[in-house]
Amino acid sequence: MAELNRADGDHVDEGDDEAEVERSETEHLENVEDGCGCTEIWEHLSDQRAED
Repeated sequence: MAELNRADGDHVDEGDDEAEVERSETEHLENVEDGCGCTEIWEHLSDQRAED
């Protein structure tokens, strides 16, 4: 089975469930409200990075 690399550097096996892969690619935006704009998303991501 071939391994693929996602943009964040994690390895994904071809056999992984597509929904699981998609969820892991968007989980960093879970606390962002629907309909917010680029500025709100940027602020949210910036705050998350500051906490790490």
